[in-house]
Amino acid sequence: MTSQIYNQKKFIPTAPEKGSFPLDHESLCKKHFLIYASCLRRNDNDNSKCRAEAKEYLGCRMENNLMEKTEWAKLGFPEKEQPTVKEQQQ
Repeated sequence: MTSQIYNQKKFIPTAPEKGSFPLDHESLCKKHFLIYASCLRRNDNDNSKCRAEAKEYLGCRMENNLMEKTEWAKLGFPEKEQPTVKEQQQ
């Protein structure tokens, strides 16, 4: 209503570039998210130090159809990179 009073353009929301990012209602990837979030807290929100945890979290989301399956290189994870948390444990 205020936009009509002051002749402002009406806000029209646009969809995200890569589509929707559904919420994890069933907590399928909650463990991976908590590991990633705790890594960020330990490293003063420096996400470059938590790349392995981020990759695990995104991998979980792709496996459970919570996001579109995408090549790792397109998500910023090149082929030759440090091993993930799972790979380090094996």
